[in-house]
Amino acid sequence: MASMREIRNRIKSVQDTMKITSAMYLISSSKLKKAKKNLADTEPYFLTLQKTIYDIFQSSPDLTHPFFDKRDEIPEQEKKRAYIVITADKGLAGAYNHNVLKLADQEMKKGKNNTLFVVGQAGVNYYHDKKEMIDCAFLNVIQNVSMYHTRKIAEVVINLYKTHMLDEVYIVYSKMISAVKVEPSITRLLPLARGDFDESVLQYHSFTSFYPSEEKVLDRIIPNYIKGIIYGALVESFCSEQNSRMMAMDSATKSATKMLKNLNLMYNRARQAAITQEITEIVSGAKALKKR
Repeated sequence: MASMREIRNRIKSVQDTMKITSAMYLISSSKLKKAKKNLADTEPYFLTLQKTIYDIFQSSPDLTHPFFDKRDEIPEQEKKRAYIVITADKGLAGAYNHNVLKLADQEMKKGKNNTLFVVGQAGVNYYHDKKEMIDCAFLNVIQNVSMYHTRKIAEVVINLYKTHMLDEVYIVYSKMISAVKVEPSITRLLPLARGDFDESVLQYHSFTSFYPSEEKVLDRIIPNYIKGIIYGALVESFCSEQNSRMMAMDSATKSATKMLKNLNLMYNRARQAAITQEITEIVSGAKALKKR
């Protein structure tokens, strides 16, 4: 059995760790609420963009646009695909990073002409360890998601797509299904599809007119719409990260509580054994003195 001093040291160590995990749980909870509010504040603007694009195609059904070009003339195996993989800058979030990276690896195996964009330090470290080339890394983005960072990412992929350096662009991120469930998800960013603009959600305004033309309006608003998708994925990934960290820290705190209970039991047994030993020694000494 461990000595009382060793058990006391272990109890103190577990208590200190428990304070850290409890504090991290509260911090993640606060960050999660703030991120949800930021996403809710921006949703009306990007929903309006989505409605406008839908209106344009309803008023001009035969309209074509480069951002909707599927490039069917290129064989599937020869298409140049880009993957924007969103991970965390920090760990201690359970299987959050692992699940996203696993999905990204599965998707990239489907083709050979892949371009890799990584958001987050965890993803950069992962692909460096695998000796896999990262075409572009975006660090210190996920902890403070802003339209500035979103614009930088969007401009890179849009320019590459418009110059035919890329044929398809996908974004791999974590989606928060519920308060206790987070799942990795993949969304095609480019080319867009008319089915992305669902009639059941959007309302067509037949009286709308566009100046100078529908094509010019699409040239301006589609890049903003793509930025909205990226921004939403970044914020939802950040929410998923905080949610995963909350669950991991809650689990660690509960484990620490059980461990403290067992350690206190061990300490009480050791203390009882020490007292019993002392009493035995005193009684034995008294008997020896009495015999003399």
